[in-house]
Amino acid sequence: MTVYSFTVKDSKGIQRPLLDFHGKVLLIVNTASACGFTPQYAGLQKLYETFQEEGLEILAFPCNQFGQQEPGTDEEIQQFCQLNYGVTFPVLSKIEVNGDSADPLYKFLKKEKPGPKGADIQWNFTKFLIDPEGNVVERFEPAVPPAELESKIKRLF
Repeated sequence: MTVYSFTVKDSKGIQRPLLDFHGKVLLIVNTASACGFTPQYAGLQKLYETFQEEGLEILAFPCNQFGQQEPGTDEEIQQFCQLNYGVTFPVLSKIEVNGDSADPLYKFLKKEKPGPKGADIQWNFTKFLIDPEGNVVERFEPAVPPAELESKIKRLF
């Protein structure tokens, strides 16, 4: 099983198979608009602009499970990301990442790469790096800024 086994909803509620990204390096991130880590959107966008042509895709999954820091609708989240950070990578439909209602993709990611305090996501902007074959390579906790992932991303092309 790889991330390509899963389907996710885009911001308009349309199912999107992750198999569409086969052969790409993926960075999957749970995000929020009112978090201390929200400025990481700028760093994520810079990574995207730097490596998109080489095959990087960033998939952001808004989540309201941590301090209610993502209360908006999918449409409001899209507007926020574009207006405030010029985000051009996919910001998908809002999901849950922990608990019984966690999205199946996140259940898989957490099983593949548990964090330092167990499998559960501890906060917004936890990042998972996926190789072109869909394998979960590494997990980065929220305090790791996107710029620190550059060398790890380059190695996967």
